[in-house]
Amino acid sequence: MRTKTLKKNKVHVVTLGCSKNLYDSEVLMGQLKAGKFEVEHQTDPEDAAIVVINTCGFVENAKQESIDTILRFADAKRKGLVEKVVVTGCLSERYKTELVKEMPEVDAFFGTRDLPTLLKFLGADYKHELVGERLLTTPRHFAYFKISEGCDRPCSFCAIPLMRGGHRSTPIEELVREAERLAKAGTRELLLIAQDSTSYGLDLYGKRRLADLLRALSDVEGIGWIRLHYAFPTGFPLDVLDVMRERANVAKYLDMPLQHVSDRMLASMRRGTTKAKTEALVAAIREKVPGIALRTTLIAGYPGESGKDHEEMLDWVERTRFDRLGVFEYSHEEGTAAFALKDDVPAEEKKRRAEAVMALQQGISRELNEAKVGKTFKVLIDRKEGATFFGRTEFDSPEVDNEVLVDAAKHYLRLGDFADLRVTSASEYDLTAEPA
Repeated sequence: MRTKTLKKNKVHVVTLGCSKNLYDSEVLMGQLKAGKFEVEHQTDPEDAAIVVINTCGFVENAKQESIDTILRFADAKRKGLVEKVVVTGCLSERYKTELVKEMPEVDAFFGTRDLPTLLKFLGADYKHELVGERLLTTPRHFAYFKISEGCDRPCSFCAIPLMRGGHRSTPIEELVREAERLAKAGTRELLLIAQDSTSYGLDLYGKRRLADLLRALSDVEGIGWIRLHYAFPTGFPLDVLDVMRERANVAKYLDMPLQHVSDRMLASMRRGTTKAKTEALVAAIREKVPGIALRTTLIAGYPGESGKDHEEMLDWVERTRFDRLGVFEYSHEEGTAAFALKDDVPAEEKKRRAEAVMALQQGISRELNEAKVGKTFKVLIDRKEGATFFGRTEFDSPEVDNEVLVDAAKHYLRLGDFADLRVTSASEYDLTAEPA
């Protein structure tokens, strides 16, 4: 039973999944705010009449989280705690027909490309003049910065093209204007994201222009770091590394999901590369940009992955010594090419293999961090919790990478500022430091 009066023009937005979804939620909230709506994000919706759930449909765990969240707010609607529940995003794009049948309590479902229609449903007009503007959910000193949408790659395990469509780049001029607006509002770090940043520019300019984009963004006054995520290894434009080496505000950091190293697995995954080419690319990146931090993502338990394939991955991880690494347990997704294969690695074995890779990486990370003790790094101060300041070096992205901890009882730092900090101790995933 409702106990509080709900505000008709107040919208509560829930974001699930990756940084690309977060960016989309920020755009939605910017449009709603311009339409005179009151907007809140990821809080308890005590008086919001409308809840918009931006869903993820990438892997099984993410889909289940999205479904559970929808059901929770559908129940809140039955109890009169909210008036409307609206679902958008990847899960809705992929399974709209089924969801409409199974969740009649939901007022409307929208896909990943339905923003104008969603706004119209809520009673707001889509404002073209606001393209590139949004309501940040991150601390203002860093912002996720989407440079393209969709993906044309044929990876067998990935459902992203089903949910996001083909690759579409945003023109360089639009992105520079967005960066300038963010910089004037206090943003110091741009986290470049896309489903496939390697292909940036192919659709608009007939060639890859990621390097040109980085140069243009690095010229924006006030931007201290530009960080590149989600680069595809096949066709990676090596001129990007020249920009990274030459421009001080282009972070020596590259997030490049490689997924596997066994030739047999890479062929089945339709990655368009081989073990030899992968190792040569990693070597070329490190030669061109000495000291670069490489982050990658791997898949454990892909159909047909043998014990030998897994051991080959472990050997490669140990030899390559990635600075940052994450592992997904393979998820058998309908509509993908790999769905035709037998999902023959048991769930327990997928988990065991993923844990083995992460245990190996944990030791590598500790060794790499311990080598930083006594050295001084430029650190961006993100937040203060209790008696501790938390920041990041040039080699770390928010939420997924290492943090630098500083004792707030002894030292004062300003949030959103860069500070030179000397590392005094290290653990597997964190550094402790003090002002240099």
